[in-house]
Amino acid sequence: MKNLLFILFLLVMENTAFAQFSQEPLPYAFDALEPSIDKATMEIHYGKHHKAYVDNLNKAVAGTPQEKMSILDLQKSVTAQTPAAIRNNGGGVWNHTFFFNGMAPNAGGEPKGALGEAIKSTWGSFDHFKDEFKKAALGRFGSGWVWLSVTDGKLVIQSTPNQDNPLMPVADLKGIPVLSLDVWEHAYYLKYQNKRADYADAYWNVVNWDRANNLYAKTLK
Repeated sequence: MKNLLFILFLLVMENTAFAQFSQEPLPYAFDALEPSIDKATMEIHYGKHHKAYVDNLNKAVAGTPQEKMSILDLQKSVTAQTPAAIRNNGGGVWNHTFFFNGMAPNAGGEPKGALGEAIKSTWGSFDHFKDEFKKAALGRFGSGWVWLSVTDGKLVIQSTPNQDNPLMPVADLKGIPVLSLDVWEHAYYLKYQNKRADYADAYWNVVNWDRANNLYAKTLK
């Protein structure tokens, strides 16, 4: 019995010895965003996909300089020479955490405050902004993300492929993200199937505008 317990201990230590990065808890229950984002999708998205990015990132950075970086600094360090496993899994960890935290139950609606004014000033109206954001979501071929970011002090809508994000030096347009939409099929296919447009519309029912406003305010300092 003692030998068995010792073997189990060694297996646990082997799998956790290099666990530099961990999965941040969801700030709400799996069913909290229904009906816009269904419980089954959130369970799989967070419990399977996001966890896999964390586990695979820890394996990829073991013994590398990136092992000692924060997840944020890791994004800012990505170059064309960064190993694909670190770039993709590191982006997968940060992007999903940012996306999950950018939604909330009993949220959505139209943004207020400085961000709301900046959106209206940039796109003329909130509805026009949503139309442009949706175009970016539908225009992303394959898998990727849509972002509302601040670049050179101005709000911009941009899209990145795979698990890239605007913080990475390799991004076509670099910026500081304020909010994001995951347009990988695993983010919406259980509920919306191939109707990415319906998913993009439903997103506005769960956007955490308070958080987005706070992030935007930090870019103005």
